[in-house]
Amino acid sequence: MENELNLATLAKYFSDEDKAREFLEAIRWPDGPVCPHCGVIGEAYKLQGKSTRPGLWKCKGCRKPFTVTVGTIFADSHIPLSKWLLAYHLLCASKKGMSAHQLHRMLKVTYRSAWFMAHRIRYTMTQEPLSSKLEGIIEIDEAYIGGKRRHSQPQAVKPGVRAQDRLGPFADKAAVVSVLQRGGRVQSRHMERVTAENLRAVVNQEVAENAHVMTDSSFALKGALMERKHDQVNHTAKEYVRYENGVCITTNSIEGYFATLEARH
Repeated sequence: MENELNLATLAKYFSDEDKAREFLEAIRWPDGPVCPHCGVIGEAYKLQGKSTRPGLWKCKGCRKPFTVTVGTIFADSHIPLSKWLLAYHLLCASKKGMSAHQLHRMLKVTYRSAWFMAHRIRYTMTQEPLSSKLEGIIEIDEAYIGGKRRHSQPQAVKPGVRAQDRLGPFADKAAVVSVLQRGGRVQSRHMERVTAENLRAVVNQEVAENAHVMTDSSFALKGALMERKHDQVNHTAKEYVRYENGVCITTNSIEGYFATLEARH
């Protein structure tokens, strides 16, 4: 059975709960059923009978029953497993994200169920192995998300009334800091102020100590990296890519990620 989670594969299991369960078992138990109670691998047998619920297994070691959904976000859910699998694919494969309203429309579930599914799936993405530190070549940058200001010039004021101060270029925008593992995952978060102190906590949490970090010429980023290997490109001098010892020094990957992020807003 194919265990790659893509739309063509999932289409085979969209309307059949038994096949959806078998699909999840093949992904979660590639070496045979694993008892969630005692951890024994491949020593369980499937229970069958008219009064037995589908997908029920029993461990030969501890003699306890279990299903493939025990210990997952699917446990005790009344939402069909096939819709859970498709929701996972839609959230992971949608380049610009997937709203609960869109899940509600596409999966034919209530908005409340779609909202619940989206939050539970995003929660699993904060757990291991996706919560582990990023390694290898890392690109870090920040972007300021928000619409274009309607009036760039100070507005006319009445006589005797002090004119409002001119807003800075990022005054009404949200700062987003992203850490990208080249060829791998990316972690993003909103930050009230982009300072070396705030960035240092993000780097320590998300970037491995032996990583090779690449940034632009930002002083805040430079001060946040501590003793990690670090290279910069100077965008002010129109430097975007250079090679040193066969390594491509650039932040083009994270810039491309921000282009997608900003296009959504």
